[in-house]
Amino acid sequence: MIFTVAIDGPAAAGKGTIARAVADSFGFGHLDTGLLYRAVGVQALHDGRGVIDPHWSAELARRLTPEDLARSDLRTARAGQAASKVAVLPEVRAALLDFQKRFARREGGAVLDGRDIGTVICPQAEAKLFVTASDDARAGRRAAELGADPASVLADLRARDARDASRDAAPMVAAADALLLDTTELSIDAAVARAVAYVKDRLPDGAA
Repeated sequence: MIFTVAIDGPAAAGKGTIARAVADSFGFGHLDTGLLYRAVGVQALHDGRGVIDPHWSAELARRLTPEDLARSDLRTARAGQAASKVAVLPEVRAALLDFQKRFARREGGAVLDGRDIGTVICPQAEAKLFVTASDDARAGRRAAELGADPASVLADLRARDARDASRDAAPMVAAADALLLDTTELSIDAAVARAVAYVKDRLPDGAA
């Protein structure tokens, strides 16, 4: 069975946790597309050429391997900022597009989470969700995760949101046919339950 679940939304809204839970619930493959951009951004920083050289960043994107996505430093705030900067580069997005599209239509089902899955990568996805939460809730979650100052995290999240929403290449917006899932007041179990129920309703008859 080929079935694609597209999950988008801003950082720290819970989309990654929900995506992994949905994938586990149905036995689908899962791809955190943000890791692709984090891996490119971090490698560009390590190479000393910065993250705004479009040609070099695109070359790094074409060279990505599964091992690059397993790096231990991809979940840091530094990696997140680098990812947001390389994600505005059309050359990088083009280099990663085929990889994501192939994964999305893999046999056995796929869940992809990111910022443009339902609008650009997989506009024909069978199920789409846009996971969001208030700025304060997201900053509190990320600060607790990183052991960082909430005010500083809030400023970083807002700056990243602004870049992601205003970029010319695939801005972060909810697809018109996506389920809006606000996790501000929801427990993770409740949010996952809503997402799983939504996806189950869209599976072909007999596939649930």
